[in-house]
Amino acid sequence: MKPWLDSIEYIRGVSMAGVVAIHIGSQYLLNPTPNIHLVALFEIVSRFSVPIFFFISAFGLFYRMNLSEPFEYGKFLRRRFKAVLFPYLIWSTLYLLHDNYVNGWQLFPDLDYAAEIYFFGLAKYHLYFLVILIWFYLFMPLWIFLVRRMTPARLILLLAAQVAFDYWSSYCAEPSENLFMKWRLNWLVLHYVFVFVLGGVLGVHSQKFFAWCAAHKKIVNATFLIALTTLLGQYYFLIGVENFSPEAAVNTAHQLSPPGIFYTIAASIFLFTLFQFGRLPAPLKKFLSLLGKNSYFVYLAHPFAINYLAIVLGKLGFIMTAPVALIFYVATIAVTLAVKLLFSLGSRK
Repeated sequence: MKPWLDSIEYIRGVSMAGVVAIHIGSQYLLNPTPNIHLVALFEIVSRFSVPIFFFISAFGLFYRMNLSEPFEYGKFLRRRFKAVLFPYLIWSTLYLLHDNYVNGWQLFPDLDYAAEIYFFGLAKYHLYFLVILIWFYLFMPLWIFLVRRMTPARLILLLAAQVAFDYWSSYCAEPSENLFMKWRLNWLVLHYVFVFVLGGVLGVHSQKFFAWCAAHKKIVNATFLIALTTLLGQYYFLIGVENFSPEAAVNTAHQLSPPGIFYTIAASIFLFTLFQFGRLPAPLKKFLSLLGKNSYFVYLAHPFAINYLAIVLGKLGFIMTAPVALIFYVATIAVTLAVKLLFSLGSRK
């Protein structure tokens, strides 16, 4: 039995904080004159957050898996669906009923539209991640097949194919009335195949991976800084040279852009190296562990916190300035985390 890796838990917590930052950034972009540097912090620096979840999910699965043994597909799906599918259906229903009630709409939509909402993760803006994760689980025998046969050369070819496909899907694909094409970013695992397979390969070869990271910390750090600088450079170029609005720049310099893909890879390896071998203060480790252990609930519930904190801000007469946005971000995580901890305390009594 391989030992538990605290680094996975820490990365999960950091990634959750990044997802919340992206959604707070969307609120801050409602300000007609946002600070472009704060937008960059919320929306660009945190861009690794969604795809790195797929990376660590695959890493954790393959880290614990013995590829020489038969894969029990049915048992695997039962466990994964209990952890992901059921929460997805429950939270989708909660958001659907809540938003329809608040907006005075039909409480539950017609059957055809409801099927579209549940199939494509449309009940709330963050739930599509779980839809993609479910599709990854459904195709698990394929990923096992690929990981078993993956070589460095094949990984490079897969990366090239990933960059080409994501570029086409993000910048070249024509608008379509076909629902599967219209909502392709919400379900099509092809957008994240490379990062998932990479996580699986490194999970299988975890000892070699960690040994390489420990021996090449400077290279890992430098690669991360170069990748981050490149993605930020794309964002600032779009605003300063191409005269994009901050919102348009964010929607162009995203995680599926070529710089975004390389930033995700660099960030994944950097965070593993940092949390596996870095000398972190004990209080920071404790905080990261707290975030990681409760990240799933915070991820699922934080739109509720954003919604009601925004209402409170409006009633108090605040506008979303840069300082308010930062406080809003901290408050969103603090509120959802406090709710989860209170529930946990209550369940122990």
